[in-house]
Parts: sequence; C-alpha cells; structure tokens
Amino acid sequence: MEGVAGLGLGHLLVFAFLFCFAAYMVGPVITDVTMGALCPGRDECSLAIYLTGLQQAVTGLGALVLTPVVGNLSDRYGRKALLALPATASIVPLGILAYGRTRGYFYAYYITKTLTATVCEGSMMCLSLAYVADRVPEARRAAAFGVFSGVCTAGFVASTVAARFLPVSSTCQVAAVAAVVTAVYMKAFLQETDGGASSCSCDEEASQPLCIPSSSSSEELSPKLPPLRKAPSLSEMAALLTSSSTFSRAAVITFLHGLGDAGLQNTLLYFLKAKFHYSKNQYANLLLIIGITGSFSQLTVMPLLVPKLGEQKLLIIALTASCGHAFLYSIAWSFWVPYLAASCVILSMLVTPCIRSIISNKVGPLEQV
Repeated sequence: MEGVAGLGLGHLLVFAFLFCFAAYMVGPVITDVTMGALCPGRDECSLAIYLTGLQQAVTGLGALVLTPVVGNLSDRYGRKALLALPATASIVPLGILAYGRTRGYFYAYYITKTLTATVCEGSMMCLSLAYVADRVPEARRAAAFGVFSGVCTAGFVASTVAARFLPVSSTCQVAAVAAVVTAVYMKAFLQETDGGASSCSCDEEASQPLCIPSSSSSEELSPKLPPLRKAPSLSEMAALLTSSSTFSRAAVITFLHGLGDAGLQNTLLYFLKAKFHYSKNQYANLLLIIGITGSFSQLTVMPLLVPKLGEQKLLIIALTASCGHAFLYSIAWSFWVPYLAASCVILSMLVTPCIRSIISNKVGPLEQV
C-alpha cells in the first residue's frame, strides 16, 4: 500500500472514487427533490423535464468551450492544479441542496449546478485521464482507463447504496461533506505528473504494475511541464477532427452515442415515476444494478476482452448492447423491465473506455487532454 500511495495512480483513484461518491449521491433523490419543488404532489411535471434538458444543453456547450482551455492550462500549471477547479466548484451546488430544498433553494441549486457542471463534468474526467496517460505506457492504457472507469463506477455504487438507506435531507448533507473531503484529499495527497510515462514504450515500464511509483521518484519533486499553448480556435478544432479518419469517426460515434445517452438519462427517471410511480428507493435499486454491473464490466470484462478482441471490435459489441439497453427501456411494460434493461450495461458501459483508448493511442503526450 505504501507504493500505491506514492507517485503512482493510487491517490488519483482514491480522488476519483471520492469525487464520484459525492457527485452521484444526489442522483436517486434529485427527481423527488425536483418534483417536490416544482410540482408538489404530482407524478408528472413537464417543467422538470424541460429544465433538465436545458441544463444538459448548457452544460454540454459550456464543456465544449471550457474543457480545451482547462486542458491547455494543465499543460502549463499541471494536472493537479487544474483538478482543484472541478473538485472545489462541485462543493457549491451540493452545499445549497444540503441547506434547503424548497423552490427558492432548488432554483439556486439549479443555476449553480448548471454553471459549475460546465467545468466539473468534462474537465474532471479529461484531466484525470490525461493524468493516467502521463503515467501509463501506450500498451497498457486501455486496461488503465478501464480500471479508472471502474473505480469511478465503484464510487457511483457506494453513493447509491448510501442514498438508498439515508433520508433525503441526510443524503444531501453527506454529499456536501464528501465533496469537501474530496477537495482536501486531492490537495493534500495527489502528486503532480511530468508526462513522462505517456511517451515511454519500453518493456520494463510496461511490465511494472499500475500504481507503483518509479524508482527515481525522488528526482521528480519538481516536474517540468511544457509551455502553455494558446486555446484552440474553432477552425483548429475542426482541423483536428478531420486530421485523421479514425479520429473523425470516433468523434461522430462519441457525439451520437452521447446525444442518445443524455436524452435517455435526462428523461428516464421522470418516465419511470410517471408510468410506474418509482420513488427514491426504486431509483436507487435501478442505479445500483447499473453501477455494480458497470463496475464489474470495466474492472474485469474489459481487461479480459481487449487483448483478445481489440478496442474496435469491442466498441462495436458495446454499441450494439447500448442500443438494446435503450430499446428495452422504451418498451417497458412492467416495473421489472427497467431492471432487466439495466443489466445490459455490462457491455454498453464499455463504449466510452474503448473510444478513449483508441483516441489516446492516436495522439501525442501533449494532446492527451
């Protein structure tokens, strides 16, 4: 454990677990909180769906603009310094929700959540993956990304279990405290990277276990970071998308899959409440199945299948499973059908890690964010 706690990936994985634990804990209760604030006493609320869709659209557009900027800044000031931004910003909306859940507090939460999510949701994941790419050689990145995604899913599972047994008020308060602990832990323990592993392909490095620091860690107290590049313009981003057929296809797949997945996630819980009268506990049970299955998939299934099938074949299988996953939700005729659909994430959850691995292997060490 001492080796894991050094300059390897150990502290990043703990940080990712805590961040996801805090961020996802309000997931099972936010539907009831929203309905109670906007449409009290009702099982259907169009305003809640519209506001959720608007929040997703603003968050997505904001992340599209801000994530490249944050990534460029991390090349100058370091991954850790920029990870402090999403870690700190995520505290504000959770603190508001912990203090009150009436209509006024809900709108305050909604506005701050929309603004901070433009920084938190995209930047945290991209900076963390860049941190992993800095540490891990190309040959092992697919497995490393799978482990990282699995740890994030494990945080999701732990938060869902906690939300399942805590009352709504305590759930929001625990989430806020966990967000504070996450920021403090990251500041105190996470070490900076110097981008060395991302360009290393030697067999000796590839044979070392993940999370174990290099023997020369004592010489890495002040890592040398590359100079700051200017934020890419729209034309430069368009040129990047068209510079490689693999990259452009991955971008199209990511956009279409993200569009469908976001639409499903934004409306699913409200659909289940209106049709089957789901409440906090049923939401938690459903999310728990998704989280446990997804964590097992990324920690166990992906490392086993990638060496045998390769990322591209596995991506095709995962996309097919994702279609079946959404189709089962759309034709749900009984309260148990969504639970069956949730089990499909054992393969559909692998879409994002496969795309990340394909893209990471196509770009240089300074373009990982």
